[in-house]
Amino acid sequence: MSEAAFRDLYRRLRDQAPEGGEYRRGALERLTPERVAAAAAGVRSGRTVSLAAPIETTAGPDDPEPATHRMVAPAPGEAEAPGLHFARDRFAMNVHGDADSHLDALCHVIFDGELYGGVPASSVTPDGADALTVDLVRDGIVGRGVLLDIPRLRGVPWLEPGDTVTAEDLAAAEAAQEVTTGPGDLLFVRVGHRRRRRSLGAWDAAQARAGLHPEAMPFLAERRVAALGSDGNNDTAPSPVAEVPFPVHVLAVHAMGLHLMDYLDFEELVPVCEQLGRWHFLCVIAPLRLPAATGSPVNPIAVL
Repeated sequence: MSEAAFRDLYRRLRDQAPEGGEYRRGALERLTPERVAAAAAGVRSGRTVSLAAPIETTAGPDDPEPATHRMVAPAPGEAEAPGLHFARDRFAMNVHGDADSHLDALCHVIFDGELYGGVPASSVTPDGADALTVDLVRDGIVGRGVLLDIPRLRGVPWLEPGDTVTAEDLAAAEAAQEVTTGPGDLLFVRVGHRRRRRSLGAWDAAQARAGLHPEAMPFLAERRVAALGSDGNNDTAPSPVAEVPFPVHVLAVHAMGLHLMDYLDFEELVPVCEQLGRWHFLCVIAPLRLPAATGSPVNPIAVL
């Protein structure tokens, strides 16, 4: 895809995007209380499934800066002493890495000197972001989740790094799974990244990974989805647009106002969906309250 074609697509999607309301919530404006209530009413079995992977604390080819976790108490020998003691620990992570499940805030993507909605990039400072931060979703993202399983559609265990998911793939997965993505839905696209990683081991996902093709994004605009998540990065590597390394991030976050969730894990959810014969569910997403942050670790919960 040429840069000129990409920029034309960017302009078209930006012009179709919701204004985001008073608080610039982007596509989350489509997630109305009525749609949340309808999603909750659709729960049948009450079964809950996590859509997050365990946080990595060991360095690997896709995670050179893993999260750190260390115990700060009790001190050696303290726990055996009489009286009350507490176990305490400290945790730190690179939120936007290529291994851990996380949510991208609307301030995460800077393109042509601006954030989503024309907010100046200068609002992101060394002390944090002043606008479009994770604080926009401090009350959570709750709605109808839809999982489209592309490897299942193609009859393979996973998509190989560098492969792309097209709009035709998404429409075909809807038909095969007898589900339709609609306004305000939280769309999850499985490429099989987690299954491949567990089967073959980690690799440098920054250089090679499966993801959506930029030309698939009008499908999301037509369906008027509220958020997008994948078990990969959402973007393909190498990029289909040589001049733009993360075109789906630019289109989703910057043009369309979509919160993105990267490196989720659908391997426990897929067999439950197959067993129940339904690929939609209530989804509850609760990022940490980090007022100046560009993203957050996240553990979405599917309720079926």
